[in-house]
Amino acid sequence: MPLEKLLDDLKAQLAHLDAAGTSKGREQVVVAVKPPQRSRGPRFLLDGFADREFIRMNSNSYLGLSLRHELIEAEEQAAHAYGVGPGAVRFISGTYEPHVKLEQALAEFHGRPAAMVAGSAYTAVAGVLFSFSTPETVLVSDELNHNCIVNGMKLAPHKARKVYGHLDLRALEQQLEESLGQAEAALVITDGVFSMRGDHAPVDRIAELCGKYDPRFARGCLLVVDDSHGVGGFGTTGRGTEEVTGGRADVLVGTLGKAMGVNGGYIATAAPLIRWLREKNPFYIYSNPIAPGEAAAALAALELIRRGEGVALLSHLRAVTQRFREGLVRLGFETIPGQHPVVPLLVRDTERTAALVAFLRENGVLATGLNYPVVPRGEQLIRFQVSADHTDADIDAVLSVLSRFK
Repeated sequence: MPLEKLLDDLKAQLAHLDAAGTSKGREQVVVAVKPPQRSRGPRFLLDGFADREFIRMNSNSYLGLSLRHELIEAEEQAAHAYGVGPGAVRFISGTYEPHVKLEQALAEFHGRPAAMVAGSAYTAVAGVLFSFSTPETVLVSDELNHNCIVNGMKLAPHKARKVYGHLDLRALEQQLEESLGQAEAALVITDGVFSMRGDHAPVDRIAELCGKYDPRFARGCLLVVDDSHGVGGFGTTGRGTEEVTGGRADVLVGTLGKAMGVNGGYIATAAPLIRWLREKNPFYIYSNPIAPGEAAAALAALELIRRGEGVALLSHLRAVTQRFREGLVRLGFETIPGQHPVVPLLVRDTERTAALVAFLRENGVLATGLNYPVVPRGEQLIRFQVSADHTDADIDAVLSVLSRFK
């Protein structure tokens, strides 16, 4: 039967991934979470590890909000009021009051006229690229952009796809210059914070370049920034890479599933562009939205971030991030300078990366090793992610484990 041929082929490819050390392996299943206690943050229990407790250093929940009672209560109340699922796509009967209130709050938070919530930041990016590109658009991307951008560019109609070296603005300008007369429009897209390295794009300088070339394309030069790792957890008030750099995207994509601790993505931009996305974005039109309860929880997260308590959490996050980064350097490990709570430890070897991840797990620390093709060859690393629910004692405990690795 045809399936047997496919099974044989896939088994062979999976065996190759295992032999090369690049397979993701069995997923770790969290079976319980112990809340913070005095000088220590939450601890996680995994299936197959009995009662061993783990410090989680591989979570996108940069502010630790997913365990906050404000979010849990908001989701419970909305679930009781509206049910646990939307029951339809947005334009039929799946739009609930929490969706609308959340979109209004997100637009205000980012200083935009309008916003729309998506099922995920991945589909938000793909939808923006698909809906704003035409066969006469040149797409220009940083070489280390997230997979959602890479695949979104493949799906989008385009005249050409161009990739510039990481943060190489000279190369970006050269590609825009070379595109003049070849396409009606240019769409420049970049991560705000690059998820594997924790460094960030100079959104201010990229916006200046787009402004310079905008009059020279018949349909303009649009800047799209996917700041999923920035919004909520980066900047003094959590407004992400735009706040840190002073730059501004034409279209900003964010997520509710990282610093805000919930689920889903969103887009913030001019009102006519949001209207166009509601009419033409297939990832929005034909997919259910996040549940009303999730929208209510996300709104509670946003309200918390905007209060003084949110500023305090962000200040603590910066402090423990600096403590960890300085600790790595003191121990002689190689890292990448930056301010973001993604703190990479460069190992530059696949086998050693796997060995370090296993050593950390044996000693109660969850961290993620990233190997080729997720990162370029020679840049294999451990991606540590610091959270505001980590304490100084947690950070010191992880550094102590690392100090014993040979």
